[in-house]
Amino acid sequence: MLLKQATLDGIKRGDITLAFRRWQRPTVKAGTGLRTAIGVVRVGAVEVVDEAKLSEIDAHAAGYADHAALVADLRAGADRTLYRISFGGVEIDARLTLREAELSDADWLALAARFAKWDSTLPGYFPSILRLIGQNPEVAATTLAERLGVEKLKFKQDVRKLKELGLTESLDIGYRLSPRGAVALEKLREHRL
Repeated sequence: MLLKQATLDGIKRGDITLAFRRWQRPTVKAGTGLRTAIGVVRVGAVEVVDEAKLSEIDAHAAGYADHAALVADLRAGADRTLYRISFGGVEIDARLTLREAELSDADWLALAARFAKWDSTLPGYFPSILRLIGQNPEVAATTLAERLGVEKLKFKQDVRKLKELGLTESLDIGYRLSPRGAVALEKLREHRL
């Protein structure tokens, strides 16, 4: 579920507590978290709603000026089921903290073992992603994927794995190494992985 920056800002301020989407089936579940630019947005209830029962209060809670603006926005995809999604607050994204965390010897050993496991089918692939991003910050994923000779979708999925470890950061265009990622890259150079 994608949320525009203005919506995220409203959620962060506490002004926006609802969203409405037309789906064939929900793409989010109650109790899960959505990773966003402002942190992890907690999803509360996800429930089917009748458009005829939407109110001015619903419109304002979803960030619309009035009921008419909400209904106008919902016209697209009228053949799909309408869902009300409530938000239960914002939490800090643990990856943000991890990016700045020191890479201890134990962390390095665990990381090296993970790289070895991931690289069993294509040796050196994940370290090469780190090197490439380190040498080419803010370069589009398409260009980086071409340089590695992999499909863009696979490349982006693999960078996401590195992001989960706090090693990379996504930018408007491309990526960069986090401080933790820069230390990991230096250790990779030392150990020639």
